[in-house]
Amino acid sequence: MQIEDFYQHLADLGAKPMHIGRISRAWLQGKPLDTGTRNQKTENFLPLAVRNALPQLTAELNAIARLSSEHPAADGSARLLVELADKQMVESVLLPRDGLCVSSQVGCAVGCVFCMTGKSGLLRQLSTAEILAQVALARRFRPVKKVVFMGMGEPAHNLDNVLQAIDLLGTDGGIGQRNLVFSTVGDPRVFERLPQQRIKPALALSLHTTDAELRQQLLPRAPRIDPEQLVELGEIYARQIDYPIQYQWTLLKGINDSQAEMDGILRLLKGKYAIMNLIPYNSLEGDDYQRPDGDRIVQIVRYLHSRGVLTKVRNSAGQDIDGGCGQLRARSVEVLNRRREGKRTAGT
Repeated sequence: MQIEDFYQHLADLGAKPMHIGRISRAWLQGKPLDTGTRNQKTENFLPLAVRNALPQLTAELNAIARLSSEHPAADGSARLLVELADKQMVESVLLPRDGLCVSSQVGCAVGCVFCMTGKSGLLRQLSTAEILAQVALARRFRPVKKVVFMGMGEPAHNLDNVLQAIDLLGTDGGIGQRNLVFSTVGDPRVFERLPQQRIKPALALSLHTTDAELRQQLLPRAPRIDPEQLVELGEIYARQIDYPIQYQWTLLKGINDSQAEMDGILRLLKGKYAIMNLIPYNSLEGDDYQRPDGDRIVQIVRYLHSRGVLTKVRNSAGQDIDGGCGQLRARSVEVLNRRREGKRTAGT
Protein backbone atom coordinates (compact mmCIF):
# COMPACT_ATOMS: atom_id res chain seq x y z
CA MET A 1 0.00 0.00 0.00
CA GLN A 2 1.16 3.51 -0.83
CA ILE A 3 0.38 6.12 1.80
CA GLU A 4 -1.34 8.23 -0.84
CA ASP A 5 -3.69 5.32 -1.59
CA PHE A 6 -4.70 5.16 2.06
CA TYR A 7 -5.39 8.88 2.23
CA GLN A 8 -7.33 8.74 -1.05
CA HIS A 9 -9.42 5.86 0.26
CA LEU A 10 -10.37 8.00 3.26
CA ALA A 11 -11.20 10.93 0.99
CA ASP A 12 -13.41 8.69 -1.18
CA LEU A 13 -15.34 7.80 1.98
CA GLY A 14 -16.02 11.46 2.62
CA ALA A 15 -13.14 12.27 4.97
CA LYS A 16 -11.93 15.86 4.94
CA PRO A 17 -8.28 16.78 5.56
CA MET A 18 -8.99 17.29 9.29
CA HIS A 19 -10.50 13.78 9.49
CA ILE A 20 -7.58 12.24 7.59
CA GLY A 21 -5.16 14.06 9.88
CA ARG A 22 -6.74 12.66 13.04
CA ILE A 23 -6.75 9.10 11.69
CA SER A 24 -3.17 9.45 10.49
CA ARG A 25 -2.06 10.73 13.90
CA ALA A 26 -3.81 7.87 15.67
CA TRP A 27 -2.13 5.27 13.44
CA LEU A 28 1.35 6.75 13.66
CA GLN A 29 1.07 6.96 17.43
CA GLY A 30 0.13 3.28 17.67
CA LYS A 31 -3.42 3.99 18.81
CA PRO A 32 -6.77 2.65 17.52
CA LEU A 33 -8.00 4.58 14.50
CA ASP A 34 -11.19 5.56 16.33
CA THR A 35 -9.25 7.34 19.06
CA GLY A 36 -10.96 10.61 19.88
CA THR A 37 -9.84 13.57 21.92
CA ARG A 38 -10.62 14.66 25.45
CA ASN A 39 -13.25 17.07 24.17
CA GLN A 40 -14.56 15.30 21.11
CA LYS A 41 -15.56 11.66 20.65
CA THR A 42 -15.04 9.97 17.32
CA GLU A 43 -18.75 9.53 16.68
CA ASN A 44 -19.19 13.29 16.89
CA PHE A 45 -16.34 13.99 14.49
CA LEU A 46 -15.77 11.38 11.77
CA PRO A 47 -18.31 10.92 8.94
CA LEU A 48 -20.47 7.80 9.29
CA ALA A 49 -19.00 6.11 6.20
CA VAL A 50 -15.50 6.57 7.60
CA ARG A 51 -16.49 5.22 11.01
CA ASN A 52 -18.06 2.15 9.43
CA ALA A 53 -14.91 1.51 7.42
CA LEU A 54 -12.48 1.75 10.37
CA PRO A 55 -12.29 -2.03 11.02
CA GLN A 56 -11.37 -2.67 7.38
CA LEU A 57 -8.92 0.24 7.35
CA THR A 58 -7.31 -1.07 10.53
CA ALA A 59 -6.89 -4.51 8.98
CA GLU A 60 -5.30 -3.00 5.87
CA LEU A 61 -2.82 -0.98 7.90
CA ASN A 62 -1.96 -3.92 10.15
CA ALA A 63 -1.24 -6.02 7.06
CA ILE A 64 1.48 -3.62 5.88
CA ALA A 65 3.88 -4.83 8.57
CA ARG A 66 3.33 -7.47 11.22
CA LEU A 67 5.57 -8.76 13.99
CA SER A 68 7.17 -12.07 13.06
CA SER A 69 9.32 -12.41 16.20
CA GLU A 70 10.69 -10.32 19.04
CA HIS A 71 14.16 -10.75 20.54
CA PRO A 72 14.69 -8.86 23.82
CA ALA A 73 18.26 -8.15 24.93
CA ALA A 74 19.84 -7.52 28.30
CA ASP A 75 20.57 -3.86 27.47
CA GLY A 76 16.85 -3.01 27.30
CA SER A 77 16.66 -3.13 23.53
CA ALA A 78 14.56 -5.55 21.50
CA ARG A 79 15.09 -6.65 17.92
CA LEU A 80 11.87 -6.97 15.95
CA LEU A 81 11.73 -9.18 12.88
CA VAL A 82 8.99 -7.60 10.80
CA GLU A 83 7.16 -9.38 7.98
CA LEU A 84 5.84 -7.27 5.13
CA ALA A 85 2.76 -8.01 3.05
CA ASP A 86 4.82 -9.79 0.36
CA LYS A 87 6.50 -11.99 3.03
CA GLN A 88 9.80 -10.14 2.83
CA MET A 89 11.47 -9.52 6.20
CA VAL A 90 13.06 -6.39 7.63
CA GLU A 91 14.35 -5.52 11.07
CA SER A 92 13.39 -2.78 13.51
CA VAL A 93 15.09 -2.25 16.85
CA LEU A 94 13.47 -0.89 19.99
CA LEU A 95 16.29 1.06 21.62
CA PRO A 96 16.77 2.08 25.23
CA ARG A 97 15.45 5.53 26.14
CA ASP A 98 12.43 5.37 23.82
CA GLY A 99 14.30 5.12 20.52
CA LEU A 100 13.53 3.06 17.43
CA CYS A 101 15.77 2.07 14.53
CA VAL A 102 13.86 1.41 11.30
CA SER A 103 14.70 -0.11 7.93
CA SER A 104 14.26 1.70 4.64
CA GLN A 105 15.04 -1.14 2.23
CA VAL A 106 14.93 -4.93 2.04
CA GLY A 107 18.65 -5.52 1.83
CA CYS A 108 21.15 -2.86 0.77
CA ALA A 109 23.19 -2.04 -2.32
CA VAL A 110 26.16 -0.36 -0.62
CA GLY A 111 27.75 -3.68 0.30
CA CYS A 112 29.65 -2.64 3.44
CA VAL A 113 32.00 -5.59 3.99
CA PHE A 114 31.33 -5.73 7.74
CA CYS A 115 27.52 -5.65 7.44
CA MET A 116 25.29 -8.74 7.17
CA THR A 117 22.62 -6.75 5.33
CA GLY A 118 25.12 -5.71 2.67
CA LYS A 119 25.90 -9.34 1.89
CA SER A 120 22.35 -9.96 0.70
CA GLY A 121 22.34 -7.10 -1.80
CA LEU A 122 19.30 -4.94 -2.49
CA LEU A 123 16.02 -6.80 -2.94
CA ARG A 124 13.60 -3.88 -3.04
CA GLN A 125 12.69 -0.48 -1.66
CA LEU A 126 10.26 0.03 1.21
CA SER A 127 7.29 2.27 0.56
CA THR A 128 6.60 5.23 2.81
CA ALA A 129 3.74 3.27 4.36
CA GLU A 130 6.05 0.33 5.14
CA ILE A 131 8.54 2.63 6.84
CA LEU A 132 5.82 4.32 8.89
CA ALA A 133 4.22 0.97 9.74
CA GLN A 134 7.39 -0.01 11.61
CA VAL A 135 6.91 2.99 13.89
CA ALA A 136 3.18 2.31 14.37
CA LEU A 137 3.98 -1.32 15.21
CA ALA A 138 6.74 -0.42 17.67
CA ARG A 139 4.54 2.09 19.49
CA ARG A 140 2.18 -0.73 20.42
CA PHE A 141 5.00 -2.12 22.56
CA ARG A 142 6.50 0.99 24.14
CA PRO A 143 6.75 4.77 23.67
CA VAL A 144 8.85 5.93 20.72
CA LYS A 145 10.21 9.46 20.94
CA LYS A 146 13.14 9.11 18.56
CA VAL A 147 13.42 7.37 15.18
CA VAL A 148 16.75 6.66 13.52
CA PHE A 149 17.05 5.51 9.92
CA MET A 150 19.97 3.18 10.59
CA GLY A 151 18.37 -0.19 10.01
CA MET A 152 18.53 -2.27 6.89
CA GLY A 153 19.18 -0.23 3.77
CA GLU A 154 20.76 3.04 2.66
CA PRO A 155 18.14 5.79 3.13
CA ALA A 156 19.68 7.91 0.38
CA HIS A 157 18.86 5.15 -2.12
CA ASN A 158 15.17 5.43 -1.20
CA LEU A 159 15.26 9.16 -0.71
CA ASP A 160 11.75 10.25 -1.71
CA ASN A 161 10.01 7.66 0.48
CA VAL A 162 12.31 8.25 3.44
CA LEU A 163 11.88 12.03 3.30
CA GLN A 164 8.10 11.65 3.08
CA ALA A 165 8.18 9.34 6.10
CA ILE A 166 10.32 11.84 8.03
CA ASP A 167 7.89 14.64 7.20
CA LEU A 168 4.90 12.64 8.45
CA LEU A 169 6.71 11.47 11.58
CA GLY A 170 7.69 15.05 12.35
CA THR A 171 4.09 16.26 11.95
CA ASP A 172 1.38 13.63 12.48
CA GLY A 173 3.84 11.36 14.30
CA GLY A 174 4.65 14.01 16.90
CA ILE A 175 8.43 13.43 16.85
CA GLY A 176 10.77 16.41 17.10
CA GLN A 177 12.89 16.92 13.99
CA ARG A 178 16.18 16.56 15.89
CA ASN A 179 14.89 13.21 17.15
CA LEU A 180 14.63 12.02 13.55
CA VAL A 181 18.07 10.85 12.43
CA PHE A 182 18.95 10.28 8.78
CA SER A 183 21.95 7.96 8.48
CA THR A 184 23.87 7.72 5.21
CA VAL A 185 27.22 6.75 3.71
CA GLY A 186 27.22 10.16 2.05
CA ASP A 187 25.19 10.45 -1.13
CA PRO A 188 25.47 13.99 -2.60
CA ARG A 189 21.69 14.15 -3.08
CA VAL A 190 21.25 14.10 0.69
CA PHE A 191 23.05 17.42 1.09
CA GLU A 192 20.91 18.95 -1.66
CA ARG A 193 17.54 17.71 -0.42
CA LEU A 194 17.69 17.82 3.39
CA PRO A 195 18.05 21.62 3.68
CA GLN A 196 14.95 22.02 1.51
CA GLN A 197 12.70 19.92 3.76
CA ARG A 198 10.04 21.24 6.11
CA ILE A 199 11.28 18.76 8.73
CA LYS A 200 15.08 18.89 8.79
CA PRO A 201 16.37 15.77 10.52
CA ALA A 202 19.61 15.27 12.36
CA LEU A 203 22.28 13.70 10.18
CA ALA A 204 24.55 10.72 10.84
CA LEU A 205 27.39 10.11 8.37
CA SER A 206 29.12 6.74 8.09
CA LEU A 207 32.82 7.64 8.02
CA HIS A 208 34.61 4.48 9.28
CA THR A 209 38.06 5.64 8.14
CA THR A 210 39.97 8.77 7.17
CA ASP A 211 41.73 6.91 4.34
CA ALA A 212 39.84 7.34 1.06
CA GLU A 213 41.22 4.14 -0.46
CA LEU A 214 40.38 2.06 2.62
CA ARG A 215 36.91 3.57 2.76
CA GLN A 216 36.30 2.44 -0.80
CA GLN A 217 37.33 -1.08 0.20
CA LEU A 218 35.08 -1.13 3.27
CA LEU A 219 32.12 0.52 1.49
CA PRO A 220 32.65 -0.75 -2.07
CA ARG A 221 29.52 0.70 -3.65
CA ALA A 222 29.28 3.95 -1.71
CA PRO A 223 29.62 7.23 -3.65
CA ARG A 224 33.26 8.16 -4.17
CA ILE A 225 33.47 11.05 -1.73
CA ASP A 226 36.77 11.61 0.07
CA PRO A 227 36.44 11.73 3.87
CA GLU A 228 37.57 15.39 3.83
CA GLN A 229 34.81 16.36 1.40
CA LEU A 230 32.22 14.34 3.32
CA VAL A 231 33.09 16.15 6.55
CA GLU A 232 32.93 19.54 4.83
CA LEU A 233 29.45 18.77 3.46
CA GLY A 234 28.38 17.59 6.89
CA GLU A 235 29.72 20.74 8.53
CA ILE A 236 27.69 22.94 6.18
CA TYR A 237 24.48 21.09 7.05
CA ALA A 238 25.29 21.12 10.78
CA ARG A 239 25.62 24.91 10.70
CA GLN A 240 22.42 25.26 8.65
CA ILE A 241 20.33 23.39 11.22
CA ASP A 242 22.42 24.36 14.28
CA TYR A 243 22.84 20.73 15.33
CA PRO A 244 25.98 18.55 15.30
CA ILE A 245 26.63 15.79 12.79
CA GLN A 246 27.05 12.30 14.21
CA TYR A 247 29.98 10.55 12.53
CA GLN A 248 29.70 6.77 12.67
CA TRP A 249 32.85 4.70 12.95
CA THR A 250 32.56 0.91 13.16
CA LEU A 251 35.69 -0.15 15.01
CA LEU A 252 37.44 -3.06 13.29
CA LYS A 253 40.46 -4.58 15.02
CA GLY A 254 43.66 -4.08 13.10
CA ILE A 255 41.92 -2.18 10.29
CA ASN A 256 40.71 1.24 11.44
CA ASP A 257 41.78 1.39 15.09
CA SER A 258 45.38 2.53 14.53
CA GLN A 259 47.05 5.63 15.90
CA ALA A 260 47.26 7.02 12.37
CA GLU A 261 43.47 6.78 12.05
CA MET A 262 42.95 8.50 15.39
CA ASP A 263 45.21 11.35 14.31
CA GLY A 264 43.25 11.48 11.05
CA ILE A 265 40.03 11.91 13.02
CA LEU A 266 41.57 14.82 14.93
CA ARG A 267 42.65 16.39 11.65
CA LEU A 268 39.15 16.11 10.16
CA LEU A 269 36.88 16.75 13.12
CA LYS A 270 38.68 19.00 15.59
CA GLY A 271 36.82 22.31 15.67
CA LYS A 272 33.88 20.90 13.71
CA TYR A 273 30.26 20.78 14.93
CA ALA A 274 30.49 17.03 15.34
CA ILE A 275 30.16 13.99 17.55
CA MET A 276 32.20 10.87 16.90
CA ASN A 277 30.26 7.68 17.59
CA LEU A 278 32.57 4.69 17.89
CA ILE A 279 30.69 1.44 17.25
CA PRO A 280 32.74 -1.64 18.24
CA TYR A 281 32.06 -4.36 15.69
CA ASN A 282 29.45 -6.89 16.80
CA SER A 283 31.66 -9.96 16.35
CA LEU A 284 30.38 -13.44 15.62
CA GLU A 285 32.44 -16.61 15.68
CA GLY A 286 34.10 -17.13 12.31
CA ASP A 287 33.70 -13.49 11.20
CA ASP A 288 36.37 -11.95 9.01
CA TYR A 289 36.35 -8.92 11.30
CA GLN A 290 36.62 -8.56 15.07
CA ARG A 291 36.08 -5.79 17.60
CA PRO A 292 39.16 -4.26 19.27
CA ASP A 293 40.00 -5.21 22.83
CA GLY A 294 38.21 -3.26 25.53
CA ASP A 295 41.40 -1.52 26.68
CA ARG A 296 42.07 -0.27 23.17
CA ILE A 297 38.54 1.14 22.87
CA VAL A 298 39.00 3.05 26.14
CA GLN A 299 42.36 4.41 24.92
CA ILE A 300 40.80 5.66 21.68
CA VAL A 301 37.96 7.43 23.46
CA ARG A 302 40.29 9.13 25.93
CA TYR A 303 42.71 10.17 23.20
CA LEU A 304 40.07 11.77 20.97
CA HIS A 305 37.99 13.26 23.76
CA SER A 306 40.98 14.85 25.50
CA ARG A 307 42.06 16.50 22.26
CA GLY A 308 38.77 18.20 21.46
CA VAL A 309 36.63 15.67 19.59
CA LEU A 310 33.49 14.73 21.51
CA THR A 311 33.56 10.91 21.37
CA LYS A 312 31.03 8.33 22.49
CA VAL A 313 30.92 4.54 22.33
CA ARG A 314 27.72 3.22 20.80
CA ASN A 315 27.58 -0.53 21.20
CA SER A 316 25.18 -2.17 18.75
CA ALA A 317 21.90 -2.92 20.46
CA GLY A 318 21.25 -6.56 21.24
CA GLN A 319 24.81 -7.89 21.18
CA ASP A 320 23.91 -10.74 23.51
CA ILE A 321 21.40 -12.04 20.95
CA ASP A 322 23.74 -11.69 17.92
CA GLY A 323 21.57 -8.78 16.88
CA GLY A 324 23.79 -6.90 14.44
CA CYS A 325 22.04 -5.32 11.48
CA GLY A 326 20.65 -8.00 9.20
CA GLN A 327 21.56 -10.98 11.39
CA LEU A 328 17.99 -11.81 12.44
CA ARG A 329 16.75 -11.58 8.88
CA ALA A 330 19.65 -13.70 7.64
CA ARG A 331 18.87 -16.41 10.18
CA SER A 332 15.17 -16.38 9.32
CA VAL A 333 15.93 -16.69 5.60
CA GLU A 334 18.33 -19.55 6.31
CA VAL A 335 15.69 -21.41 8.33
CA LEU A 336 13.10 -20.86 5.60
CA ASN A 337 15.49 -22.15 2.93
CA ARG A 338 16.23 -25.26 5.00
CA ARG A 339 12.54 -25.96 5.34
CA ARG A 340 12.03 -25.58 1.61
CA GLU A 341 14.99 -27.83 0.89
CA GLY A 342 13.63 -30.40 3.34
CA LYS A 343 10.26 -30.41 1.57
CA ARG A 344 11.91 -30.86 -1.82
CA THR A 345 14.05 -33.72 -0.47
CA ALA A 346 11.02 -35.40 1.09
CA GLY A 347 9.16 -35.16 -2.21
CA THR A 348 11.86 -36.93 -4.24
